[in-house]
Amino acid sequence: MADYSTEILQHFQFERVLNEDPVTHALTLLGTLPVKGSSEHTQAIVRIEKTALTSEGADRLLSELLQDSKSIEGTDIYHWLFGWLKGSSDRPDVKINIVHPATEVHIRKYSRQEVAIVHETPDLFERIVKPYISAFPPSRTQWVDDILTGASEADKVLFRDPSPDSGYVLLPDMKWDLVTISSLYLVAIAFNRSIRSLRDLNKTHLGMLKSIRREAARVAKERWGLEHGSLRMFIHYQPSYYHFHVHIVNANYQGLPGMSAGQAHLLDDIISLSQQTNRARQIECDPDDGPSILQRLTLTYALGEQHGLYGPMKAAQKELDYY
Repeated sequence: MADYSTEILQHFQFERVLNEDPVTHALTLLGTLPVKGSSEHTQAIVRIEKTALTSEGADRLLSELLQDSKSIEGTDIYHWLFGWLKGSSDRPDVKINIVHPATEVHIRKYSRQEVAIVHETPDLFERIVKPYISAFPPSRTQWVDDILTGASEADKVLFRDPSPDSGYVLLPDMKWDLVTISSLYLVAIAFNRSIRSLRDLNKTHLGMLKSIRREAARVAKERWGLEHGSLRMFIHYQPSYYHFHVHIVNANYQGLPGMSAGQAHLLDDIISLSQQTNRARQIECDPDDGPSILQRLTLTYALGEQHGLYGPMKAAQKELDYY
């Protein structure tokens, strides 16, 4: 793993702001960073996010840690102030995520963009989306393979089921600071490379999905004391990378962009869909032969204008005559 020390980061050459997010208190920058062992600079994306305050040390927050304050406004019993905290080695001010070297695909992904709601029928999936997914080279998810093989982040793995068909690894997501329990964020990544997205799931994967639900809850309770019902588990569609994975966050963690309706599908709902039976007709919604329920659904979601599917999917909406 490359070492991005303070000295390296101070050589960042700023080009422009890709995104400014007041909800997550984050700024995403595009620029260049030096290549290790070379004077050459290559494009880099740096996302800087203010870390959350934690309850640890709350009793000292105003009495000891507050360095300065400035009044903004006040009325009756309500008052607003700016405040500055003292620097602390055990309480970082920001979390920094780096994509380096960054490609044009990465730049589009991290740029602020307008979105459009699209409807993906099974036919549009086969004609437009499936070829798009298949066109991605294996190198795009090499970092996933490194995690699965233990070449990287092996010390962070919380649970591993090595089965090539139904196994997965559970570990902290890179978006979590590894400290703030209220913003806990884990990810379960499947070993089965044939599952690229939610569309590939069927009832043969129920064992894996239920195991992810069970083991994530167990780990969260044993390690961080989170009781059952304290986790929100969901699957993205479209995902940010096409290797099946499940997002697992603290249920009280609100405001995440990735939890919006249409993009985030609750793991419990996917499990329920895959094992449903139409009792009136005695027909399984997910039969042994033929397309699964998730392959027969029309899925509705938002696509950003920089997404590779935005143009063809938006153009294809005219075929549907929805509006």
